[in-house]
Amino acid sequence: MNLLQLDARWRRFTDPDFRSPIDGRGFSGLYDLGFEAPDDWPHATPEGDAVVEVGQHRLASELCRIGEHRYLRCVIPLALRGAGDEVFWFAPWAEVASADFYAFLDSLDSGAPFAGCTARLANALPGFGDALEGRLLGGEDGERPRFQPDGGPLAEAVAEGLSFDTLLDIYAAAGDDIRPHLGR
Repeated sequence: MNLLQLDARWRRFTDPDFRSPIDGRGFSGLYDLGFEAPDDWPHATPEGDAVVEVGQHRLASELCRIGEHRYLRCVIPLALRGAGDEVFWFAPWAEVASADFYAFLDSLDSGAPFAGCTARLANALPGFGDALEGRLLGGEDGERPRFQPDGGPLAEAVAEGLSFDTLLDIYAAAGDDIRPHLGR
């Protein structure tokens, strides 16, 4: 048994049969937070696997160009303390140097591992703010690169994991405050 099983809110959050007494909403556990585009993207976002291209701006599901700026989609795994193997994932965009962007593309074409590079998050992460500096680490074949922050609260969360209360705060900061639905 994981320690979070002692928390009634966690049990409700992970029980597919639980319905909120407020509005009947159901929950099935952790859900990840992704971003459709970098925060600076000035156009509509594509549907599905479509690509939006306007002048020198281009947005696909994993790659983005805004003028001279280049972006890669990445992931940030955050373990949930007391929940066994449960992991919450952010899926933001990171700005990288043009040479690193093309090195990433070359690694996709050749099948060679991506060596990684310095990066700056291009999305404000709920609960953590924006403009976070770090490094993209190459993933296994076909995996998105992982963002490793240089320091601060996000680096601490990557290293130590999140509490359930912090996760609920992140969801609330992202516009989905589920705390009232779960009770005490």
